[in-house]
Amino acid sequence: MILTKWVRFDRNLDLLVNCSSSLSSYHRIKMALNVFDHDEYRPPVWKSYLYQLQQEAPHPRRLTCTCEVDNRPKYYGREFHGMISREEADQLLSQAEGSYLIRESQRQPGTYTLALRFGNQTRNFRLYHDGKHFVGEKRFESIHDLVTDGLITLYIETKAAEYIAKMTINPIYEHVGYTTLNQEPTLKKHLPQSPEAPDGPAPAKDDRNAEERLTSLVRRATLRESDLAPKYEKVHNFKVHTFRGPHWCEYCANFMWGLIAQGVKCADCGLNVHKQCSKVVPNDCQPDLRHVKKVYSCDLTTLVKAHNTKRPMVVDMCIQEIEARGLQSEGLYRISGFSELIEDVKLAFDRDGEKADISSNAYEDLNIITGALKLYFRELPIPLITYDAYPRFIETAKIADPEKRLEALHEALKLLPPAHCETLRYLMAHLKRVTDYEKENLMSSENLGIVFGPTLMRAPGLDAMTALNDIRYQRLVVETLITNEDVLF
Repeated sequence: MILTKWVRFDRNLDLLVNCSSSLSSYHRIKMALNVFDHDEYRPPVWKSYLYQLQQEAPHPRRLTCTCEVDNRPKYYGREFHGMISREEADQLLSQAEGSYLIRESQRQPGTYTLALRFGNQTRNFRLYHDGKHFVGEKRFESIHDLVTDGLITLYIETKAAEYIAKMTINPIYEHVGYTTLNQEPTLKKHLPQSPEAPDGPAPAKDDRNAEERLTSLVRRATLRESDLAPKYEKVHNFKVHTFRGPHWCEYCANFMWGLIAQGVKCADCGLNVHKQCSKVVPNDCQPDLRHVKKVYSCDLTTLVKAHNTKRPMVVDMCIQEIEARGLQSEGLYRISGFSELIEDVKLAFDRDGEKADISSNAYEDLNIITGALKLYFRELPIPLITYDAYPRFIETAKIADPEKRLEALHEALKLLPPAHCETLRYLMAHLKRVTDYEKENLMSSENLGIVFGPTLMRAPGLDAMTALNDIRYQRLVVETLITNEDVLF
């Protein structure tokens, strides 16, 4: 009997979602059924008030001009009435709600106004055209579509202003759908034995220094050796989106009104919400590989969350390949490989991800792999040392006292997003090992700083002269990070 009730409920859910929501919302709710116990789960109630208002909005009525008009722009039709006054436009439009026309401004010839009848008054909007028609952010293929969307927006915002202002109260987001579907499984944390940690009994409680040293060693060992992917926080990558067919917000459950650009969609995970709701959505984006289709030029945190790794797989794979072949190669990272083959490695990662073949069988020249690694960092949309943190890092390089510089650099590292900081730590540990073979490869920390400074740090919108002056500080930052890797991370 319980099974029969559940089957009936599941069928009703199918009907509810198919009638009032999108396919993406449907799948998220269906999958949420596998997460919640049957007794706890409650299906969301999609709020149809705004949908009903959109159905009630007045329809556009084009008021055509019956006489010939000189100088009609080629992108306007018979709705263009030439140079008439506001009063004349108001008189012509007074017959029907939703009627509209276009007129040329008497005060500013060559500029055009959309006159629209709404709420028993004529409203005038400055009209623009750049291949598409617009009065605000949205751009339309036709004037008729622009007016249709405008009437919907005016009607809903007039009738439901107070309701819209309170839409984000009591959202469904925290209970079903997105957060349920993307709930990360609880991982057991293994504490590896650090080779640096001393053997023997635990330190006495009163020996605080010894305890702090042991804690630091264990923490470092955990960070270096644990293979578990940390739970990096990530903001949603929202882009304005036009939804086909009726669509409901996956944060507040309200209808997303309008003809086009009804809301925003996360380009990384596919979450669909109102533009105003996007401002209160938590930073819990769980990128989906269906949306994240490349490795290079992809946001670093997005990539590691999409692949559920600690660091970008391209960084791990390239460094492991370089170290497996040996670090004695003269001019390592300074000598460039063939650009065509480096581009080949990039395409392999974008196409195959972690299955890309970068072995010596595929690429005999090690400089191709080092070149591919440097290219990855150069093409990051947000550099490894982020634009926000850049000024602080540059300031640390200007500090003359080595001890104070280290302290300032340690504080600057805290400004980096966790995924960036972990990747930087891993890279600096690798480069430190490169310097261990300086006699063979002729690559000191200073030389590596020259190579990686501009690669890992990019000046945010500075003029050319300032950016040029920063190069020496970029080198010094990377050099200091390599030399003091074991202290700073």
